Amino acid sequence: MDMMDFFKQAGISLLGGWIIGIAVAAMKLPAPVPPLMGLIGAAGVLLGGYCYELIIRLLFRSSS
Repeated sequence: MDMMDFFKQAGISLLGGWIIGIAVAAMKLPAPVPPLMGLIGAAGVLLGGYCYELIIRLLFRSSS
């Protein structure tokens, strides 16, 4: 995935979340997101997954 593809997907995700946030606020419901520590933990999981993929690519590239 190149950087432009990443930014496009991130932008679409952010836009989708923004639309959901407006809809939830309009219905006077609480925000459907975990507390800040939950979001930080989720970011750690994603970062770990990206690091794993990077390590695997580097290992297989160097052994070829």
